[in-house]
Amino acid sequence: MLRYKLYQNNNQKSTQYGKWYARAVCEETFNLEALAKHMSEHNTPFSAGVIKGVLTDLVACVKELVLDGKNVKLDDLAIFSCGLRTTPADSSDKFTISGNIKGITLRSRATGNLSTTNLKLEAQLKEYGTYGVEQAS
Repeated sequence: MLRYKLYQNNNQKSTQYGKWYARAVCEETFNLEALAKHMSEHNTPFSAGVIKGVLTDLVACVKELVLDGKNVKLDDLAIFSCGLRTTPADSSDKFTISGNIKGITLRSRATGNLSTTNLKLEAQLKEYGTYGVEQAS
């Protein structure tokens, strides 16, 4: 069950000022240990410790591969890759790593059963509460 809270756009410069939107609410974050424990409770012969070891190695290998310029696809989850945040240069000769590359990002794109279309079809939603009190118009 996905929970959401309503919030009002209070940016007076926005054309959508005063409009209401929903934001997903996350109540808990699972680290590798909690995920491994959760997975071990799904009728598997593997202990939480074994699963955590495999997941730890998975994380290290995904990092290694994306930093080597490769995409890593975990079927029915996401495709992971690196992206760059850059500023423009007037010409290719004037483009420098130190001057124009501002950062590196980790990108993920949903794939397979976790695609945006499938999420929309399968998700159940419930209002969690609002971020603020609705103001009278």
